[in-house]
Amino acid sequence: MITLNNGVKIPQIGYGTYQTAPSLTQQAVENALSVGYKHIDTAQCYENEKEVKLALEASGIARDEIFVTTKLWGCYAYNDTINSIDKSLQKLEQIDLLLMHEPMGNVKEVYRAMEDAYKKGKVKAIGISNFMPDRFIDLVKHCSVVPAINQVETHVFRQQNALRELEKQYGTIHQAWSPLACGRNNIFNNEILNKIAQKHNKSTAQVALRFLYQQGIIIIPKSMHKQRMIENLEITNFELTAQDIEEIKTLDKGKSLFNWW
Repeated sequence: MITLNNGVKIPQIGYGTYQTAPSLTQQAVENALSVGYKHIDTAQCYENEKEVKLALEASGIARDEIFVTTKLWGCYAYNDTINSIDKSLQKLEQIDLLLMHEPMGNVKEVYRAMEDAYKKGKVKAIGISNFMPDRFIDLVKHCSVVPAINQVETHVFRQQNALRELEKQYGTIHQAWSPLACGRNNIFNNEILNKIAQKHNKSTAQVALRFLYQQGIIIIPKSMHKQRMIENLEITNFELTAQDIEEIKTLDKGKSLFNWW
């Protein structure tokens, strides 16, 4: 568990639902919960919030034992943000972490609405997503509630070192989307990762995830396959050496693999 800047605790390994069709979401999330995930990540633009809630109900697990993140979309000012939050609450009933999906519209007004929702107890924590250093600094200098999390593209090929150091100064936790780079850059056949994986008797994916996990980054890997869901969870029983970490650091290209920021 990672403790956020307001004392709320979040599981460091979550299950992502990006690009999971609504018709497949409930079963996928039920499978994830059944193998041990206690943190589910969704978003308004994924159009599967309702199905996430159905999976939570079907799991039989107490709601307070599961952490759910959702992200706003299409909000440009204060009032439409308040309405958007209420719509997500209708679908999910409870939101543990609410993120601004990207810096769009009147960012300060959108975030002010999120702050008000947080202060009224509608959500347990608030944060941001896809905020690079300049946008991050501009927001934290003008907000009353420092973002608990910044969820950004982060993987072995884009390690976000400068951004993570900046976030630490303000107590914002770094979270990685696409922690396995969506399989790009031939990550699963990478020579360095494969060598380290063989040494630890782990998979290449587990090494790539452990690299982030070991640095205190929250990760939300996604898979539709139950065995891979299990594999992505089983990264807590080994540790990369300092040499392993230094070798993996050489893979950092500092650029988005998705034509993102």
